[in-house]
Amino acid sequence: MKTPYLLIAFRFLLAPTILIFSYYTEESIARLWIIVFIILGLLSDIFDGIIARQMGISTVKMRRMDSQTDLVFWLSIGIACYHLNPELIKTYRYEVIAIFIMEGLCYTISFLKFGKETCTHAFLSKLWGLCLLTAFISLIGFGHGGFPLQLAIYWGLFSQLDVILILLLLPKWQNDIPSAYHAYLIRRGKNFKKSKWLNS
Repeated sequence: MKTPYLLIAFRFLLAPTILIFSYYTEESIARLWIIVFIILGLLSDIFDGIIARQMGISTVKMRRMDSQTDLVFWLSIGIACYHLNPELIKTYRYEVIAIFIMEGLCYTISFLKFGKETCTHAFLSKLWGLCLLTAFISLIGFGHGGFPLQLAIYWGLFSQLDVILILLLLPKWQNDIPSAYHAYLIRRGKNFKKSKWLNS
């Protein structure tokens, strides 16, 4: 029963490992290993949900832990990416700052309204994860920003707006809400069937 928690813990421990490699390892070696760590982290994120569902232990506590671990994991990659490609990231400094502000707003709204952190696992946010994966591999593996970086930045702003709308619409705290539309349905007293992808 501990396997999903071990996978979450593994992904959490990858965060400082990524930072250590980015700051204290020769650049070419760091870039290679960070790509490996990103892939391992992604696999752990996929399989912790699958295993938890199969074992029937996909609890709200686990979903919250998974969500916050994802934040730490992706943030560490972002910091490493900036350290390895500062000029490319600085080109979009204002957009990146806007993403951090909106992320902060998500947490602020959630704590003020519900007294706990956000854990929506929304569909647009999951797509943003794929955009980030592509952008980070492009930046860290090949030193290239271009379209993958632009897409990750602007999709990030779009997905954060969706999360903010979800939080504003929800009458009470809930996890795994696919979109602002589904939050609106909940506000209207209607139910919807949660898809399995929400637990990944």
